[in-house]
Amino acid sequence: MLKYFHHDGLNLAYLDRFDGGHGMPVLLIHGFASSIATNWEGPAWIKTYAAAGYRVVAIENRGHGASDKPHDPAAYDTNLMAGDAVALLDHLGIGRAFVQGYSMGARISAFLALRHPERVRALALGGLGLHLIEGVGLPLGIAEALEVEDKSTITDPTRRMFRLFAEANRGDLAALAACIRGSRQALTREEAASIRVPTIICVGTNDAIAGPPQPLAAVMPEARAFDIVGRDHNLAVGDKTHRAAVLAFFDSERGAL
Repeated sequence: MLKYFHHDGLNLAYLDRFDGGHGMPVLLIHGFASSIATNWEGPAWIKTYAAAGYRVVAIENRGHGASDKPHDPAAYDTNLMAGDAVALLDHLGIGRAFVQGYSMGARISAFLALRHPERVRALALGGLGLHLIEGVGLPLGIAEALEVEDKSTITDPTRRMFRLFAEANRGDLAALAACIRGSRQALTREEAASIRVPTIICVGTNDAIAGPPQPLAAVMPEARAFDIVGRDHNLAVGDKTHRAAVLAFFDSERGAL
């Protein structure tokens, strides 16, 4: 059951698996055109964490799912979306949490860790590797593909994939196009190097969108890379080796507390 909180003039949806109960909190931040259900519930992340004794908190990013959907690109600066995630932790009275994001959610998570390191116990970045620092988000052509009236005219496979994905999730196409245009921020190499929370970076070996994880891990002093073998950007999300690697990583950091 989703609940709502108000931040930056928006009503934002979230899930709190234990509704303030016991367990170490893990904050989940989904990817572009996705939702809590698609990114975390369907691929069994929520079930996995709950079974391991974590308190599972997940946000539906502005422009997505059941959250408000502004159509102004300026509303989707990555720093603003990272601020939404921090505001959710504040709303729930959570001082620090394990933080996991996928794709755009990984970019938001990295900005959160940079700006608010005191709120992050450990960090899991999925579906985003070197393009965190060498790239500015998804290609602008995806925004155009979301706006075209006749989707049969979309010939680029990546653009077509995201259009179909957005439609399958019943997304607001105008809001998602604004998100693509407004969330084009990257970290500098120096900023990434200043993130010193323990981090695991997980990318599919067939992912043509994320950039490889190893070069990013080499920049971040407390980071390690994990290859999700044989998976592309979409299939890597729920891969069982991905879940096992992140859970083992968070468990090891939880045990070190």
